[in-house]
Amino acid sequence: MANLKEVRNRITSVKSTMQITSAMKMVSAAKLRRAQDAVVRMRPYAEKLQELLENLSTSLDSSDGAYSDDREVKNVLIVPISSNRGLCGAFNANVVKKANMLIRTEFTDAKVTVLAIGKKADDAFKKTEFNIKGTTLPRHTNELYNDLTYNNVAEVAEKIMTAYTGKQFDKVVLIYNKFKNAAVQELTTEQFLPVLPPVLEEGASANNDYIFEPEKEEIVQMLIPKSLKTQLYKAILDSHASEHGARMTAMHKATDNASEMLKELRLTYNKERQAAITTEILEIVGGAEALKG
Repeated sequence: MANLKEVRNRITSVKSTMQITSAMKMVSAAKLRRAQDAVVRMRPYAEKLQELLENLSTSLDSSDGAYSDDREVKNVLIVPISSNRGLCGAFNANVVKKANMLIRTEFTDAKVTVLAIGKKADDAFKKTEFNIKGTTLPRHTNELYNDLTYNNVAEVAEKIMTAYTGKQFDKVVLIYNKFKNAAVQELTTEQFLPVLPPVLEEGASANNDYIFEPEKEEIVQMLIPKSLKTQLYKAILDSHASEHGARMTAMHKATDNASEMLKELRLTYNKERQAAITTEILEIVGGAEALKG
């Protein structure tokens, strides 16, 4: 009977877990729709602005292109974008692993600093030698998710851009999950600074025959910073939508697994209960036969 009680307790526990995972799945599905709408609306504008930025950067002199200054890479800033919460499968772990891989392979000869956006990435790097120290970089970036707006993200981007133009860093790289659909998130490594020229096919030429109105200097001061801020905002929106998609998928699988486990536990419980009843009947029959004897 002790075994039956243990199985009953496990059935109750699995039922409670299944209710929680099912509720979390529905909450993530509701949040995913809003996050998906935001990134889908933002993506065409950001991509077109990025294309214009890349083409424009090819027409700038080195003195004009403060954000396209391709210098020797001695100091690198890596910006991994994760979530503030877990229970979303390998979503956060993939970002942290990618950042560590870049540190070990591509940037072994450079001094690396990590500016984590999202509590999970921050927890992974805050006690390491790569944590930000003595720089003008923003702090408490986890709070961006409390009010995810362009203006709030622009402040973070502004400080990163200032650190780059001030030559604190020679290269800035973003790592985030790009949203494709609710079940698929593509881990993306994207160079934020310096601004890369467009990748042209063999024999093609860049579409950089521009008539600048107003002056080129004003274009540099306004368009390029705006494009970079938009690029970071899009990356965070992508990661935010991917988080809810990953959590919804993970909770769906967890609910299915709990349902399967519940079936197995109920089968086990019924078998144990049947065996216990059979044993009691045999004992009663044996006792009755003994009394007759």
